[in-house]
Amino acid sequence: MGYQVAVAGASGYAGGELLRLIAGHPDLQLGAAAAHGHAGQPVGSVHPHVRTYAALPFADTSPSVLAEADLVFLALPHGMSSALAPHLPEHVAVVDLGADHRQDPAWTYGLPELPGARAAIRSSGRIANTGCYAVAVILALAPLITDGVADPDDVVVVAASGASGAGREAKAHLLGSEVMGDLSPYKVGVHQHVPEICRASGAATLSMTPVLAPIPRGILATVTARPTRPISAPDVQDLLAAAYADEPFVHALPEGQQPHTAATLGSNAVHLQGTVDRSSGRIIVTSAIDNLGKGAAGQAVQNANLVLGLDETAGLTVNGVAP
Repeated sequence: MGYQVAVAGASGYAGGELLRLIAGHPDLQLGAAAAHGHAGQPVGSVHPHVRTYAALPFADTSPSVLAEADLVFLALPHGMSSALAPHLPEHVAVVDLGADHRQDPAWTYGLPELPGARAAIRSSGRIANTGCYAVAVILALAPLITDGVADPDDVVVVAASGASGAGREAKAHLLGSEVMGDLSPYKVGVHQHVPEICRASGAATLSMTPVLAPIPRGILATVTARPTRPISAPDVQDLLAAAYADEPFVHALPEGQQPHTAATLGSNAVHLQGTVDRSSGRIIVTSAIDNLGKGAAGQAVQNANLVLGLDETAGLTVNGVAP
């Protein structure tokens, strides 16, 4: 029989990726694909790539419709989940892809690879998905701080994201003619993911520069930290490999191989590489994810699998799409 799930915000990029993943999931059945502004229109008019549900009409985003599901994915614009979630019954599990509940102690932080996180997620009915930049940075940084080789007071991040990370709303600075052929920093020194990254990774001070990249999807993060003791590039590589040896979705790459966003496209994988800068001696970890995969919908399905008692990897892949 499987479990029935509903998606609120199904007309957005993350919502569309959720529909695609649900369509290929062996244990999830789609109940409602809710999108208030597109209610009554067929899914295929917005997401022509999701043929499984092409004829299904979008539903109105009402608690009564969503409450018929065993689990609800909230893929809504930031600020809207907190208005809807209180109206969903307690017996209906909720995974929120937005930022509304990441700092809420009543919600479980949904990054399974963190120590103790899986048990907490399995026993919770309210899961706050990790931010997309946060996934790439936390998984690169947390093992270094946990092991004590990186100074938590001296961390610098430069990370580039594809335009889909800003959502589907029409914005002049995200037009193709504005984005293509250009790289531009934004929210420099004030990015909203910094407190989340610090709390989850153990960093005390973190400087982050996000960059808008002329690609539809993907994040490439470069994380540097001052070492607390002498350390070599092989030491960093071994530390990452050991930290994620049993993780199905996190891969420490072989020496000499750097992460590529294209290699993670369409997957729930995280690719990591570590080294030490010959000039400054700083530890460097590069990290690549698909911001709509492990950074959003893929992680949400991974969390849903845990909440529902399913195989954590069900409906997800570590294999990207190339070229």
